[in-house]
Amino acid sequence: MASSQAFIKYFKEQLTASGAGEIYCRKMFGDYGVYCDGVFFALVCDDTFFIKITEAGKVILGKNYSTGLAYSGAKTPMFKIDDFEDYDLMRQLIQVTCAELIKKGKGKK
Repeated sequence: MASSQAFIKYFKEQLTASGAGEIYCRKMFGDYGVYCDGVFFALVCDDTFFIKITEAGKVILGKNYSTGLAYSGAKTPMFKIDDFEDYDLMRQLIQVTCAELIKKGKGKK
């Protein structure tokens, strides 16, 4: 099942409201890649939000996180984010995740 347009619109509005940066979603294989200021950092699959796992992200989330595979056949687990309406948490998590991805050379496209 692919993500719904209504969910993507709402999701993007919430992340934009967090103030993390310029958020956009790109359709990929029926679901969406999520970018912040040009950095690919997350996926939305079947109306579920997944963020790439980073050490900095683990610090922000503490022990309060779950992981999962974003799609059938995925090999790399990601943080599964249920509450993306917590603007402060989302801003911090997105910013540190993107910074670490850029540092590792896995960021901007």
